[in-house]
Amino acid sequence: MRPLAREPMPFLDSQRSKAQFWTAPNQITLLRLIFIPFVIIAVFDAHWDWALALLIAAAFSDALDGLLARTLHQQTLLGQYLDPIVDKLLLSSLFLVLSFVKKIPWRYTVLVFSRDICIVATAVVLYATVGFRDFRPSIFGKINTACQIATIYFVVLAQVVDAHWLRVLVRALLYATFTFTTVSGVHYVLLTGHRLRREPHRAAAPVDSG
Repeated sequence: MRPLAREPMPFLDSQRSKAQFWTAPNQITLLRLIFIPFVIIAVFDAHWDWALALLIAAAFSDALDGLLARTLHQQTLLGQYLDPIVDKLLLSSLFLVLSFVKKIPWRYTVLVFSRDICIVATAVVLYATVGFRDFRPSIFGKINTACQIATIYFVVLAQVVDAHWLRVLVRALLYATFTFTTVSGVHYVLLTGHRLRREPHRAAAPVDSG
């Protein structure tokens, strides 16, 4: 029989989840989802100046929610998951759309999507089978994300500003994205295996049936 003190815990957990959801940083992160369909429409309609403006606004909101989380001491577990998910949705959508309009070769988009799908599938399987939750990004993963963001930004900027140096920079960023997508994917597999070996007790954790 469980102690009576444990009974209100689901309610308290629910209240904490709601409190995390309504923090200013998390609300700004969710609002960033609104940019995705409008950026996609702007790209398909070849309104590159609008697409660039929306990307800058999205980047500003990303910086703002991080600043507010630190300043207001509202760094939450929900925010740690929500922020990279929203960023990844925006980046993946733009890679796909820019490939459709022939601004990014498909091989880069296929590689980016393949890596992300493999990582998500691995995370879901490990969480469901052994309760493993340690999926912190590695340094290579962070560099990869930075390369993808820079690639998207400068590809769009190159449609607004016709300059040779921009075309050269875009080509270099595409090569960097290809390299770090591959390296970070391999490193993720090795790092996750290392973390699993360090925490064998998770696989044997009993389920409390009351």
